[in-house]
Amino acid sequence: MEWKPDRQIKKAIYKQLAEFIENGIADGSFPLDKPLPSERNLAKLLELNRSTVVAAYDELESNGLIERKRGSGTTISKDIWGITKKRVPSWNRYIEAGSFLPNVPVMQRIRKEMVDHHLINLASGELSEDLFPLKSLREITSDRSYIGSLGYDHPQGSEVLRKTIAHHMEEYRGLHTNPSSILITSGAQQALHLIIQCLLKPGDAVAIEDPSYHYSLPLFESAGVKAYFLTADKNGIKPDDLISLHRKHRIRMIFLNPAFQNPTGVSLSQKRRKEILEISSQYGIPVVEDDPYSLTSFSGKPIFPLKSMDQNGNVLYISSLSKIVASGLRIGWIIGPKPVIERLSDAKQQIDFGHSSYSQWVANDFLESPSFASHLNHLIKQLESRRNQIIESLDTYLKGEVEFLIPTGGIHLWCKIKQEVNENRLLEESLKKGVIYAPGSTMGSNHHYIRFTYAKEIESNIDEGIRRFAEALKSSRE
Repeated sequence: MEWKPDRQIKKAIYKQLAEFIENGIADGSFPLDKPLPSERNLAKLLELNRSTVVAAYDELESNGLIERKRGSGTTISKDIWGITKKRVPSWNRYIEAGSFLPNVPVMQRIRKEMVDHHLINLASGELSEDLFPLKSLREITSDRSYIGSLGYDHPQGSEVLRKTIAHHMEEYRGLHTNPSSILITSGAQQALHLIIQCLLKPGDAVAIEDPSYHYSLPLFESAGVKAYFLTADKNGIKPDDLISLHRKHRIRMIFLNPAFQNPTGVSLSQKRRKEILEISSQYGIPVVEDDPYSLTSFSGKPIFPLKSMDQNGNVLYISSLSKIVASGLRIGWIIGPKPVIERLSDAKQQIDFGHSSYSQWVANDFLESPSFASHLNHLIKQLESRRNQIIESLDTYLKGEVEFLIPTGGIHLWCKIKQEVNENRLLEESLKKGVIYAPGSTMGSNHHYIRFTYAKEIESNIDEGIRRFAEALKSSRE
């Protein structure tokens, strides 16, 4: 058998081997009346790992091309043309051929570990259940005598809720808008997906922050969009870097998280906000502002969105109730020029025929109730307390080994490990110790960084989690 794998292409070797054998069956190179080589012999003949041959035979068997019987070896299917045989689809081919890409393996691993094992969770970007306003939400649902229509709602979402959000934006975020400029989405994630799919095309260049939560999303790559990075310091991205990047790559859209950025926790300075809006207007580049955290300022001073300064309609604004009320409500929204909102609304209708009426009613009543303000005050105090705890724990267990900026809002702390560290080994050791976090590489940064999230665990668990992480860091260096 004369065959060698092509190691210069991206296609897996087992797939190359399976295709070679399939072609050989079709052209008669492998006769129907003779068995195929055993897995062990074929691996030896081709100088491959046996697991590679096993995977190739699995692929051929799932396609109904070969049969494997204990004691009889591997033979070509006698019903190869599918006259009587019931064939099982080769699901791996379908899975790998889809245009919407899966999460990177490390993100899949982290999410699986969070679900399948009892770990101290310093990775998940959500609130713990004790921070949800459960009492108020139960009162809203139990006291409701009228639940409204259960049919399809307005394409942009409940008009009542959009009016309430418009009022909320003006009262809490200094942003004047109207219901016709708002689209209700299933959280901020769907909002990002709609914008990328509807307003960009394959080959377009976009700018994102480095590090950035957006880096962990395969949305850009799935859409064929190329992401370029803007390095951020303690005041956010540098406007001059944006100009240089645009001149080099003709940036079509800028994605920013200006308030308590994920993962660094820094906020874009007022001076740089003005400069970025000027650049946006000068070059005609839209800005997508992702704003989950601006209401969580620990100082009590409001941080108004970039959109509140936008005089020309250059900013598409995204926010949600996930980080300030409850992630399970799945209520997010986009604010932008009416033609853009109508385009995104049309796409959302094609996907899900509009958002859940029930969760919109609950969200509307909670935002309108006096309980919202008291809940927000309670939430900010609790998050600040947890922020203080993680800082104290880092100083206790890792003093001199790590450095970080102290966030003044939000739910994340971005931590740099001073000495050389093997990121993969550190993660494995941490899992063994029972604590999970987000490695820096998942945010586009180098392996010396990690993101701790302090919203998911109570203070005692945060302290224990950092203690376990310190032990894992020590073990990873031994």
